[in-house]
Amino acid sequence: MREKVRDRGRLEHILEAIESIEEFHAQYTFEDIKKNKLIFYGFTKLVEVIGEAVYMLSTEFRDSHSDVNWRQIERMRHVLVHGYYTIDPESLWDTIEVDIPELKPWIVRYLSE
Repeated sequence: MREKVRDRGRLEHILEAIESIEEFHAQYTFEDIKKNKLIFYGFTKLVEVIGEAVYMLSTEFRDSHSDVNWRQIERMRHVLVHGYYTIDPESLWDTIEVDIPELKPWIVRYLSE
Protein backbone atom coordinates (compact mmCIF):
# COMPACT_ATOMS: atom_id res chain seq x y z
CA MET A 1 0.00 0.00 0.00
CA ARG A 2 2.82 2.38 0.87
CA GLU A 3 4.40 1.94 -2.59
CA LYS A 4 1.07 2.70 -4.26
CA VAL A 5 0.75 5.97 -2.33
CA ARG A 6 4.36 6.87 -3.14
CA ASP A 7 3.86 6.04 -6.83
CA ARG A 8 0.75 8.19 -6.95
CA GLY A 9 2.69 11.10 -5.48
CA ARG A 10 5.37 10.70 -8.14
CA LEU A 11 2.70 10.71 -10.86
CA GLU A 12 1.28 13.91 -9.37
CA HIS A 13 4.77 15.47 -9.58
CA ILE A 14 4.96 14.40 -13.23
CA LEU A 15 1.59 15.97 -13.97
CA GLU A 16 2.61 19.24 -12.25
CA ALA A 17 5.77 19.39 -14.37
CA ILE A 18 3.79 18.63 -17.54
CA GLU A 19 1.32 21.40 -16.75
CA SER A 20 4.17 23.85 -16.20
CA ILE A 21 5.73 22.80 -19.50
CA GLU A 22 2.39 23.37 -21.24
CA GLU A 23 2.05 26.80 -19.65
CA PHE A 24 5.53 27.87 -20.75
CA HIS A 25 5.19 26.21 -24.16
CA ALA A 26 2.22 28.47 -24.85
CA GLN A 27 4.47 31.50 -24.25
CA TYR A 28 7.74 30.50 -25.92
CA THR A 29 8.90 29.20 -29.28
CA PHE A 30 11.75 27.01 -30.39
CA GLU A 31 13.64 30.19 -31.29
CA ASP A 32 13.24 31.37 -27.69
CA ILE A 33 14.75 28.13 -26.40
CA LYS A 34 17.73 28.52 -28.72
CA LYS A 35 18.34 32.17 -27.86
CA ASN A 36 17.50 32.44 -24.16
CA LYS A 37 19.39 30.27 -21.68
CA LEU A 38 16.90 30.95 -18.89
CA ILE A 39 14.06 29.57 -21.00
CA PHE A 40 16.20 26.67 -22.20
CA TYR A 41 17.22 25.65 -18.69
CA GLY A 42 13.69 26.16 -17.35
CA PHE A 43 12.33 23.62 -19.80
CA THR A 44 15.31 21.36 -19.16
CA LYS A 45 14.66 21.34 -15.41
CA LEU A 46 11.00 20.44 -15.85
CA VAL A 47 11.86 17.51 -18.11
CA GLU A 48 14.47 16.44 -15.52
CA VAL A 49 11.76 16.50 -12.82
CA ILE A 50 9.62 14.18 -14.93
CA GLY A 51 12.55 11.82 -15.43
CA GLU A 52 13.47 11.83 -11.75
CA ALA A 53 9.87 11.13 -10.72
CA VAL A 54 9.75 8.24 -13.19
CA TYR A 55 13.04 6.92 -11.80
CA MET A 56 11.50 6.98 -8.30
CA LEU A 57 8.42 4.96 -9.34
CA SER A 58 8.48 1.46 -7.91
CA THR A 59 9.67 -1.34 -10.16
CA GLU A 60 6.36 -3.09 -9.58
CA PHE A 61 4.45 -0.07 -10.85
CA ARG A 62 6.59 0.32 -13.96
CA ASP A 63 6.43 -3.40 -14.69
CA SER A 64 2.66 -3.49 -14.33
CA HIS A 65 2.26 -0.45 -16.62
CA SER A 66 4.63 -1.42 -19.38
CA ASP A 67 2.54 0.40 -22.00
CA VAL A 68 4.56 3.51 -21.08
CA ASN A 69 8.22 3.54 -22.08
CA TRP A 70 9.52 4.41 -18.61
CA ARG A 71 13.08 3.53 -19.56
CA GLN A 72 13.12 6.09 -22.37
CA ILE A 73 11.96 8.79 -19.96
CA GLU A 74 14.68 7.80 -17.49
CA ARG A 75 17.29 7.92 -20.25
CA MET A 76 16.25 11.45 -21.19
CA ARG A 77 16.68 12.52 -17.58
CA HIS A 78 20.11 10.88 -17.51
CA VAL A 79 21.16 12.79 -20.63
CA LEU A 80 19.90 16.09 -19.23
CA VAL A 81 21.60 15.65 -15.86
CA HIS A 82 24.86 13.98 -16.82
CA GLY A 83 25.23 15.13 -20.41
CA TYR A 84 24.13 18.70 -19.72
CA TYR A 85 26.89 20.06 -21.97
CA THR A 86 25.55 18.13 -24.98
CA ILE A 87 21.85 18.94 -24.72
CA ASP A 88 20.49 19.63 -28.16
CA PRO A 89 17.73 22.27 -28.22
CA GLU A 90 15.99 20.34 -31.01
CA SER A 91 15.83 17.17 -28.92
CA LEU A 92 14.49 19.11 -25.96
CA TRP A 93 11.88 20.82 -28.14
CA ASP A 94 10.88 17.49 -29.66
CA THR A 95 10.38 16.10 -26.16
CA ILE A 96 8.22 19.11 -25.28
CA GLU A 97 6.15 18.95 -28.45
CA VAL A 98 5.83 15.18 -28.97
CA ASP A 99 6.69 13.09 -25.92
CA ILE A 100 5.11 15.22 -23.20
CA PRO A 101 1.70 15.46 -24.95
CA GLU A 102 1.74 11.67 -25.41
CA LEU A 103 2.51 11.05 -21.73
CA LYS A 104 -0.02 13.44 -20.20
CA PRO A 105 -3.26 11.58 -21.07
CA TRP A 106 -1.89 8.39 -19.54
CA ILE A 107 -0.95 10.18 -16.31
CA VAL A 108 -4.30 11.98 -16.11
CA ARG A 109 -6.21 8.76 -16.77
CA TYR A 110 -4.28 6.86 -14.10
CA LEU A 111 -4.69 9.60 -11.49
CA SER A 112 -8.44 9.81 -12.13
CA GLU A 113 -8.91 6.11 -11.27
